[in-house]
Amino acid sequence: MTAEIPATIDDTAALLKDGRYVADRSLATALYLALKMGRPLFLEGEAGVGKTEIGKVLSETLGRRLIRLQCYEGLDVSSAVYEWNYSLQMIDIRISEAAGDRDREQIEHDIFSERFLIKRPLLQALEPDVNGKAPVLLIDELDRTDEPFEAFLLEVLSDFQVTIPEIGTVKAKEPPIVIITSNRTREIHDAIKRRCFYYWVDYPDAKRELEILSIKAPGADTQLSQQVVAFVQKLRSTDLFKVPGVAETIDWTNALVQLDKIDLDPQTVNDTLGVLLKYQDDIEKVKGSEAANLLQQVKADLAGRRG
Repeated sequence: MTAEIPATIDDTAALLKDGRYVADRSLATALYLALKMGRPLFLEGEAGVGKTEIGKVLSETLGRRLIRLQCYEGLDVSSAVYEWNYSLQMIDIRISEAAGDRDREQIEHDIFSERFLIKRPLLQALEPDVNGKAPVLLIDELDRTDEPFEAFLLEVLSDFQVTIPEIGTVKAKEPPIVIITSNRTREIHDAIKRRCFYYWVDYPDAKRELEILSIKAPGADTQLSQQVVAFVQKLRSTDLFKVPGVAETIDWTNALVQLDKIDLDPQTVNDTLGVLLKYQDDIEKVKGSEAANLLQQVKADLAGRRG
């Protein structure tokens, strides 16, 4: 069942909350404007802060089909937009030649028809779903592609259409809802950004991260969640190669729940750092005395607030 586009910023925030996504008002505002004005939303930020999740939540809460284009180095038109089914075309040509029922010009016309077209995500996104609604197009980690690939997106993002030389222009009757994410491993060209509304997704503050844990790790003890969030917040202020994102906070909390922990201790922190940190140099830097000192500060701060 499909839902209507939110009519207000508050409705947008409520929509995200229905999808178990905790957003601040500035993000809800950016999303509301993108939905209301039919513009792509370009989300940039560190890995693990919840950019991709927004596209998934929109698909779920609006009842729209999710079409995800996962970007990578070397991504090209044949993988992202369309390609011809050459093997099926060759079979059709051989059958026609054996039957002798079509001349050369007719064969050429027939084999470049939609029947032989393999539609990739960008082309699929221009078609409505079974409910007649435009889908949600999630272009994930655009910064992983080569710069020339961005040129392929310009026509889609500007006019929501794709030009296929053998067929013509395929244009969406209703523009898809477009979410683009980037981890900023390289700068995206201005031509792409001009066609989008932009929002930087930052790490949440402690209050919002606790709210996220209450939804994503409901089995965690309140005291444990407070300690986890305080510990992670302190880690983000240290000099690490890759500080933990929200995804890691959630994973770590759920892992601690599996270990039946209701209180953090230095040994447990050391044993589970691989859930929270993803680089060995960072783990070596934190474990041992550094982890113990951070945990001591966390518990002292929390005790002071309760006192």
